[in-house]
Amino acid sequence: MSLTWHTGNVIRIVNETSNTRRYWIEVPDMQAFDFEPGQFVTIDMPIHEKPNKRWRSYSIASWPDGSNVFELVIVLLEGGAGTTWLFNEVKEGDQLTFRGPQGKFTLPEPIDRDLFFICTGTGIAPFRSMAHHILNHNIVHQNIYLIFGCRKLTDNLYGKELEELSEKVTSFQYLPTYSREVPENYNHLIRTGYVHSIYEEIIRANSLHANDGPATVKPAYFYLCGWKNMIDEAKQRIQDLGYDRKTIHLELYG
Repeated sequence: MSLTWHTGNVIRIVNETSNTRRYWIEVPDMQAFDFEPGQFVTIDMPIHEKPNKRWRSYSIASWPDGSNVFELVIVLLEGGAGTTWLFNEVKEGDQLTFRGPQGKFTLPEPIDRDLFFICTGTGIAPFRSMAHHILNHNIVHQNIYLIFGCRKLTDNLYGKELEELSEKVTSFQYLPTYSREVPENYNHLIRTGYVHSIYEEIIRANSLHANDGPATVKPAYFYLCGWKNMIDEAKQRIQDLGYDRKTIHLELYG
């Protein structure tokens, strides 16, 4: 965990959706920016006199590749001083002051159970990092379910990339769902609704049925990242299904 402040160069900015941008940041004082998938960095922005009111933390969306570049994906929050500054003031070639990597929202060792990555919006960032890291390094794992909730098809972050990954790797399933779309418009080719029905359906289908007793749930780890309402509801639903709260790990936004 690094508490040292560094200067990063913004080498690329891409609009991912109408209100979401990807930022690539190079760290010139490092040969390699080493981190664990799931960790975050904190950016110091010139938006307030008090340091703790200038800091904003973002999960790293890329995966460790031996380079000194990492990626962030950031949504513009209405009335948010930090993201307003990033979107309006920061351009390619500018510098950012940041510290990190930090955080303990990281993969279990070993990965001896199914992984449920459940997220909304830019909460997909750490799970993109984790999934690529596992698969790039052939880390032994069970099934991986990345369940991503957003409003519209146009809000889908990294959709094509993750679909292609799921087609290549049978143990990885990418399961997006859209709360503001109408399935009839897409010949039922998309999921609509919220994330909860998806993991509940998978868990029930995978439950272990004993000959002389009730079904028991298959062991799993649950990682939740996104808005508080989703996380609160998911925590309760997962425990109601029979899982211990120690199997649930979370990263809260907002």
